Amino acid sequence: KLSIKENNLEEIWEYVEMIAQSATKATNLLNNLMEWARAQTGRIVFSPIAYDLVEQCQQIIKLYQTIAEQKEINIIGVFPDDLIINGDKDMLATVLRNLISNALKFTYPGGHIKVKIEKESNAVLVKIIDNGVGIPEGSLDKLFRIDNKYSTAGTNDELGTGLGLILCKEFVVKNGGSIGVESTIGKGTEFWFRIPAL
Repeated sequence: KLSIKENNLEEIWEYVEMIAQSATKATNLLNNLMEWARAQTGRIVFSPIAYDLVEQCQQIIKLYQTIAEQKEINIIGVFPDDLIINGDKDMLATVLRNLISNALKFTYPGGHIKVKIEKESNAVLVKIIDNGVGIPEGSLDKLFRIDNKYSTAGTNDELGTGLGLILCKEFVVKNGGSIGVESTIGKGTEFWFRIPAL
């Protein structure tokens, strides 16, 4: 209230950014919980359509720009001009949101994240690469398992549930694809998923 009365725009803007960041985190958590519940009760129907994956990636990167800027992280997109795929747009949006959100969570201020799409002969490969904290080798096989959830705090003590990556695997598999991760402690992590080409 005092900031508003004094017309302290800089402090007001800081509060606005914090509220926006909290709202995005809460929305991501609620979306994951709802999607997981729907998937487990058979209420999600695989509905593939032809659409531009590059455009979708660009829109999702834009969604996270405020958080990235607040944490001084640069998100770089490396894409072909356009890439029409045949997939479930909502499911793949969930996958992209979770992987980019995770990269932001575990990258230190001043770091960078690369979102890269590569065309292969019969498939499309999407990579989300960060130069963050990395994941211990012994924990990599726990990331996509519901029976052994793995969750740690981010570089700004951001909390997670471990549910996002499990959902990612389920949705990528429903799209006929595969998902994996490579990581080195102190150097960063690369999550990737591969789906069939159109």
